[in-house]
Amino acid sequence: MWREQEKMAKKNNVVVIIVALLLATLMASMDNTIVSTAIGTIVGDLGGFDKLMWVTSAYMIAEMAGMPIFGKLSDMYGRKRFFIFGLIVFMAGSALCGTADSIIQLSIYRAIQGIGGGALVPIAFTIMFDIVAPEKRGKIGGLFGAAYGISSIFGPLLGAYITDYIHWSWIFYINLPVGVIAFFMIAFFYKESVEHSKEKIDYLGAFTLVASILCLMFGLELGGKEYAWNSGMILSLFGAFAVLLISFIIIERRVDEPIITFGMFKNRLYSTSNIMAIFSGAAFITASVYIPIYIQGVFGGSATSSGLVLLPMMVGSVVTAAGGGIVLSKFNYRTIMISTLVLLVVGIGLLTTLTTETPRYLVTIYMVLVGLGIGSSFSVLSNAAIHGFSAKQRGSASSTLSFTRELGMTLGITVFGIVQSHVFTNKLSSMFSGGGAAPEGVDLSDPSKILTPGTRENIPTQILDKITEALSSSLVHTFAWAIIPAVIALVAAFAMSREKFDPTSEMEEYTASH
Repeated sequence: MWREQEKMAKKNNVVVIIVALLLATLMASMDNTIVSTAIGTIVGDLGGFDKLMWVTSAYMIAEMAGMPIFGKLSDMYGRKRFFIFGLIVFMAGSALCGTADSIIQLSIYRAIQGIGGGALVPIAFTIMFDIVAPEKRGKIGGLFGAAYGISSIFGPLLGAYITDYIHWSWIFYINLPVGVIAFFMIAFFYKESVEHSKEKIDYLGAFTLVASILCLMFGLELGGKEYAWNSGMILSLFGAFAVLLISFIIIERRVDEPIITFGMFKNRLYSTSNIMAIFSGAAFITASVYIPIYIQGVFGGSATSSGLVLLPMMVGSVVTAAGGGIVLSKFNYRTIMISTLVLLVVGIGLLTTLTTETPRYLVTIYMVLVGLGIGSSFSVLSNAAIHGFSAKQRGSASSTLSFTRELGMTLGITVFGIVQSHVFTNKLSSMFSGGGAAPEGVDLSDPSKILTPGTRENIPTQILDKITEALSSSLVHTFAWAIIPAVIALVAAFAMSREKFDPTSEMEEYTASH
């Protein structure tokens, strides 16, 4: 009886810990996207339109830079302390964001949030892998993948709703009760059982990694906006990025405990998993961002209603994220990823057929296909990336995968944003070069200016139809380019080795550590 009670207590502890990890993952990953639909209102209240890009970029830069660093530190000094640290920093940043009275303050506070998020997202999955019995890791990993998929799509919709009906500050304050619950669950129920070796911290590697990411992000964010792409400032930023990146690689190959162990990429399963993460992430985020713009620009409607069209994609991603985790022990990683990434390629390919006459139900079907195609990458790749690595390396392996996925999404939205803007501007220029005139008071250089119902009402129907056609055409061109990273991800799936998640082989290490 006593042994059964002890087993039940352990089981209950695991359930509580998993709930806490899911809450933290959902909270941190959602803050990447929840601000997007609220940014207009925030800038209206705080001012600083010329600096609005940093509200999002500050979070992403800090999160991306922190992921591999905290992942490595968790391998060296333990998961719990850095996960709790991440929660505290994230909640502190959230509380500060809600009190910001200038766009500069908000950007600084968002960077603090991002530091916390950089610890939460990768370490959460590593803790799950440490505490869950091997035969259940696939199913639980599917839940984590589903949480990530939900956050990618549901974040903008939730941000729009809170901003419209409550106040934009609550998109940050809402993190506090969730974070407090997760904090107490982890603090009281999570007991680390794996021993960690304390090694020297690679400070120089950490500095060059963070600095290189900063230069890259500054170059991408400022290029074509504040400065021309061929300006000295942008070229200097990209040059500094290249120098710092090369320095980081050299440093990592020489230190005893590198932040990113490049030797891990000799593992074929690990390297192909990272390739798929970066390229599938780039393709997926393009669909997530530009489908609402298509719906709002072509069909009309508010930001909140346009976000609703992404719900079928969310459902699709949740289905394959959870399903992929469930079938991990039945099929190898390669088979699962090929079968789903084919759907991603097909879905994005179908998006290139969109016109101003495309029925709404077809757009929904295309979204479901894209969602089904991306879902397994959130769960299956997370398991594949740490397959075969010891507990000492899992934090680094998991965090590097999270880093590459975020990098892919960031580069995707930046590069394809340039493509969409360029095509749209050229279409408009040719439209009005023949003597036509833009509607008075309407800035046609920015598609967001024609998305609001109020602005559309002031544009003559004949002109609005031409503008809508130009917008639709620019988005179709963007989706066509997005097929390239989707296909690269599929090719990487075919290049995967044929390892399969085997609960039996994992049981020995799990038993020894528990």
